[in-house]
Amino acid sequence: MRQFRPAELAAHIQTGHTPVLLDVREPWEWNLCHLPGAILIPMHELPARMQELNKDAEMVVICHHGVRSYHAARYLESVGFGDVINLSGGMAAWADEVDPAMPRY
Repeated sequence: MRQFRPAELAAHIQTGHTPVLLDVREPWEWNLCHLPGAILIPMHELPARMQELNKDAEMVVICHHGVRSYHAARYLESVGFGDVINLSGGMAAWADEVDPAMPRY
């Protein structure tokens, strides 16, 4: 599994890549802040909702600090998803490195 820091993901998107941004946080976290275009599937719902995702798409998995997303990304790889990227540092690091105006929690 690849890992991107937030600045790497921002650059990746700016160069024309359009990965699926899969946010595995809880709805209350999502309501505080999230990346534009991201989809929310809380980690505990992922096994039941995998069919909503394209196994062949480049996918960046996102959480608050990068731990839940790492485990979710490993799970997705184990069930056949081929191009999974973990956002190392998560939304907290995104706020620090890319968007200082983003709400923090």
